[in-house]
Amino acid sequence: MRLLLVEDDDHVAAALVTVLTKHGFEVRHARTGNEALDALVPDARGPYRVVLLDLGLPDRDGFEVCGQIRLRTGIPVIMLTARSDINSRIHGLNLGADDYVVKPYDMGELLARIHAVARRGAVPQPPADGPAAAVSAADRLGGSGLVLDTASRRASVHGREVPLTRKEYDLLALLAQSPGVVIRREQIISEVWRSSWEGTARTLEVHIASLRHKLAVPALIETVRGIGYRLVVPSAASVPGAVGGGADAGAVGGAGEG
Repeated sequence: MRLLLVEDDDHVAAALVTVLTKHGFEVRHARTGNEALDALVPDARGPYRVVLLDLGLPDRDGFEVCGQIRLRTGIPVIMLTARSDINSRIHGLNLGADDYVVKPYDMGELLARIHAVARRGAVPQPPADGPAAAVSAADRLGGSGLVLDTASRRASVHGREVPLTRKEYDLLALLAQSPGVVIRREQIISEVWRSSWEGTARTLEVHIASLRHKLAVPALIETVRGIGYRLVVPSAASVPGAVGGGADAGAVGGAGEG
């Protein structure tokens, strides 16, 4: 996920960039309001998903910058500031900020807020209707046979419904959003449990073990030592009972809101 960090204090920015990068974000740092607005020009690397905006900038007031961002784009904005008074909060939200975080803040909470506003700001995809859409989605997961019904929050493997708890479904749906891509443990904890990494590692391991047991395809979720987990995309021939291409193959939807 690509972020724009607008912060004039290099020490604060360096610490934030280090933590955010560790959690899988791509961060561009702008030191002034004008630099931030210039950075909004579209490029080949794609749009920013969230702007983290400090209000105490050297060239322009952060509130003014927020207003300019909102005039130019719909990218979600989280204000990061030491201004804790209620009038500043109200003013920022009225200008179009999506969230307002007062310094000092807990990093786990900030990560959760980033993911929350990014989800709200995501462009909704059109529904997949008809067999052709189902086949296209199935092809992305090869022969896993995994189907997630995001409307009912149900999961099945090769036609067998798998009873999942709320967190188990959220965890599986997050992995299924990017098949074959390693999702860092810290990101999983932030998105599924809305928490920081400390003290939640064992909970994640237990849920992964439970998912593997219930899905009855242990190799479907792979542990990448020291990093995180990924949903493996096997060939149809490698999964027992897998259905080949065609309308009967599995389809995967996006993650539920949780």
